[in-house]
Amino acid sequence: MLSIIAISIGLFFAFNIGASGAAATMGIAYGSGVIKKRFVALGLCAVTVFLGAWLGGGEVVKTIGSGIVPSDTFTVTIALIVLASAAISLFLANIFGIPLSTSEVAVGSVVGAGIVYHSIFFGKLAWIVMFWLFTPVVAFFIAIAAAKILETKWIKKWVTAPKAAKYLAPIVVIMGLFEAFSAGMNNVANAVGPLVGAGLMGTNDGILWGGLFVALGALFLGHRVMETNGKKITTLRLEEGAVISGTGASIVTAASIFGIPVPLTQITTSSIIGIGFAKHGKAVLKKDIVIQMLTVWVVSPVLSMVLSYTLILLIVEQSIYPIVALIGVLISVLGILALLKRPSPTTVSAEIVRESKN
Repeated sequence: MLSIIAISIGLFFAFNIGASGAAATMGIAYGSGVIKKRFVALGLCAVTVFLGAWLGGGEVVKTIGSGIVPSDTFTVTIALIVLASAAISLFLANIFGIPLSTSEVAVGSVVGAGIVYHSIFFGKLAWIVMFWLFTPVVAFFIAIAAAKILETKWIKKWVTAPKAAKYLAPIVVIMGLFEAFSAGMNNVANAVGPLVGAGLMGTNDGILWGGLFVALGALFLGHRVMETNGKKITTLRLEEGAVISGTGASIVTAASIFGIPVPLTQITTSSIIGIGFAKHGKAVLKKDIVIQMLTVWVVSPVLSMVLSYTLILLIVEQSIYPIVALIGVLISVLGILALLKRPSPTTVSAEIVRESKN
C-alpha cells in the first residue's frame, strides 16, 4: 500500500510539474500569436517534454535517486515522505503566493533525509548549489550580450524589416520546443528520482512514466500557465523571446548532461532581467525583484529540507524532539519580527522628550 501511495504521489507531482513549468515554455510562441491555437502549442509541448525526459533525463534521475544520498537511504517510507515534503512545500508556497523551484524543493527534501541519517554526498551537493548560484548569473550576462548584438545597426535593420517575422516565427517555435525538451530532461527527476532510489521503479521506467505524466500535465492543465506567461511576455519582441528561450534551454540542457537539477524559472527570469538591463540600464534592477529571487532561492530548498527532516524523525524514528525545536525556532522568529516592527528605544526616548517639551 505504501508503495502504491509513494508512486501515486510521485506521478501526481510529475503531472503538476508539467502543468506549471513545462507548459510555460511555449508561452512566447503562443502569446506572440506565432502559434494561434492553444491545443497545438500544448500538444507540441507535451510531445517535446516527453522526448526530453525519455532521451536525456537519466542523469538527473540518478542524481536525485543516488547522487545526493546513497540509494539505500530511500526505503519506501522515506521516498514517500521525501515526495510528500516536496509536494506540501509547493502547496504551501502556492497558498502564500511564493514561487518555488521544483528542482530546489526536490533536492531540499532529499537533503533532509540525508541529514537524518548522516549520509549526504557533500561534494555532489556543492556542485548542485554552485550551479544554482552560477547559472542565473550566466543567463543574465548572455542575455545582455545577445541584446547588445540585436541592437547593432545591421541586425536591427533586418529584424525590423517587414519580412523578418516570416523568419523569426519558426525560430521562436523551435526555441520554445528546445526549452520544453530541456525541461523534460531536468524536471522529471524531481518527481521520480526518490522512487528510483527506493527501488520502486527502474531508471528507464521512472523516466517513461515520469515523462508521460509531465506531458499529460502540460497537455490537460497547462493552458492557464501558458496563457498567463504569454500575456506577460507579449511586450518582448520575437527575437528577444527567442534569446530568452534559447538561453534557458541551453543552460538547462548542459546542466542535465552533467546530472545537475537546476531552476529553469530563475534562469529564465535572469534572462528577462538581462534583456531589460541592456535596454534600460540599472533601472530594471528593482530591489523587490532581486529580493524575491533571493527569497525563492533560499526558501525553496530550506522549507522542503526542514519538512522532510522533521517528518522522518517524527514518523520513522518516532522522535518528538524536532517538533520541540521547530516550535522554539518559530517562536524566536516571530519574536524577532515583532521586535523589528517596534520602534527602537532611542526613538521612543526621543518621542517622550519631544512630547514633554510640548
